[in-house]
Amino acid sequence: MTQLMLLFFILLAAIVSTPIAERVRIPQPVLMTLIGMVLAVLPFVPNITISPELILPMVLPPLIYAAAQRSTASYFRANYRVILLLAVVLVLVTTAAVALALHWIMPALPLAAAIALGALISPPDPIAAAAVAGSVGLPRRLMGILETEGLFNDVTALVVYGLAVEAVVKGEFSTLEAVERLVLSAVLAVVFGVGLGWLSGKVMSLLHDPTLQVALSLLVPFAAYVLADELHGSGVLAVLVCSLWINDQTVGADDVGYRLVGEAFWDVVELLISGMAFGLIGLELASVLNTVGSHWTSMLSDAFLVIVVVVGIRLLWLLPGAWVTHSWDRAHGHTEEAAPIGWRESVVLWWSGMRGVASVALALALPLTVHGGGPFPERSEIIFIAFCVVLFTLLVQGLTLPVVVRWLGLSRDQDAEDAAERQLWYRAGKAGLRRLKEMAATEELPDELVDRLKQRQTDRLARHRPDMYDEEQLRELKERAVWVKQFAEVEQAMLAAGRQEMQEARMEPGADPELVDRVIRRLDLRSNPR
Repeated sequence: MTQLMLLFFILLAAIVSTPIAERVRIPQPVLMTLIGMVLAVLPFVPNITISPELILPMVLPPLIYAAAQRSTASYFRANYRVILLLAVVLVLVTTAAVALALHWIMPALPLAAAIALGALISPPDPIAAAAVAGSVGLPRRLMGILETEGLFNDVTALVVYGLAVEAVVKGEFSTLEAVERLVLSAVLAVVFGVGLGWLSGKVMSLLHDPTLQVALSLLVPFAAYVLADELHGSGVLAVLVCSLWINDQTVGADDVGYRLVGEAFWDVVELLISGMAFGLIGLELASVLNTVGSHWTSMLSDAFLVIVVVVGIRLLWLLPGAWVTHSWDRAHGHTEEAAPIGWRESVVLWWSGMRGVASVALALALPLTVHGGGPFPERSEIIFIAFCVVLFTLLVQGLTLPVVVRWLGLSRDQDAEDAAERQLWYRAGKAGLRRLKEMAATEELPDELVDRLKQRQTDRLARHRPDMYDEEQLRELKERAVWVKQFAEVEQAMLAAGRQEMQEARMEPGADPELVDRVIRRLDLRSNPR
């Protein structure tokens, strides 16, 4: 098997494993990691030779860009306390705790090397956490906390990791320089992210074809990451800021084509790249074992201690941290819930802290030597410990999270979500009625047309907010709803017949496939009514 065939097999597995994971109730990232581990021990499967320095630039930008599109800048501003609590302070606390524990059991290990290990295993993976937690039906608010933490924690961890590795290689470290580097990295990332987002918006406005606009959006996250990274900014934060800027400031209400094409495109990108990333984690098992040789059994006790510290610190931080955040919110009159409510939600967030591809890539990217030609201190053991932490959090926590959620009795409140969605539909419907009233007052619209449109919109409003109407009105609306349902069913059947006819026309000799596809696309857009 060649490496190209192996890559193709991993991408195929990412697709096929998705319905299998749903059927066997195993999170898809966990299943892909297991598939990678099985492939790693097969003798005919080649070792992966992707440079560790390329893994993060290849994987993180598109995944972060796709995840950020599901959020807004205002959401992050409203949850800045969670960002500080989990994505900044907890990362620093975990890094320090791991470094002290490792330095205690390995006194000969330089403290900077121990800090490097703490930094690379401190940030939970946003894709793994969201995929695993989402598969067990967590409440949307908890999912938002996990995604918020995951999108920001790499910023802190990567800067601390870079400073620690540089200190080991050069043999010197400055706390003041570290703080300055962290602040400068964040500032540069925001500047580059906003600048590139603004420039991308201008270019997109010149590209009227949604296909070209989405193609440009694929290049943007890589450009933001590489540009910021080359100029000593945070590539992760630059991608995040750029994505939020484009989503909030560039994509308008009438950019229907871009949203339709872009949503499908980024779903595919996220599926393939995340599947490949977790498959690579499993495949790196062979590389790690080759690196540590036959001494891996003697390293298990050290790895176990680090796992206890990583997992334990998260719990010890979340429980009092949530209480402090709630106290602060109450004291300052904040009504939104920006932290886990109660010990049960804190326990779920604690057990959802899966590590992922960033930790593996950073471990493998450790330099082989330091200045002077000597080997990087305990590089093999650092890599082995990092890999053990990733596997434990992915496999053990990932597989048992559904049990923990059921045991604690936490689940998504589907009724509340449906009610919130109906309220949004009601707002959209009222906006449509207001616009119809404005157009009827300023334009010469036939009364029959206005009455029919108003009636259709009223029927939709009643379906989403029946409490706004009295019993007689509801009875009339329900009678009309039966007719509307039959009308919609017949209309969909007619559209289906039209699509079938166009499929046959496409196969006729001399038919222009592009023109036929244009008609089919219009029929498809009309075939998904709400």
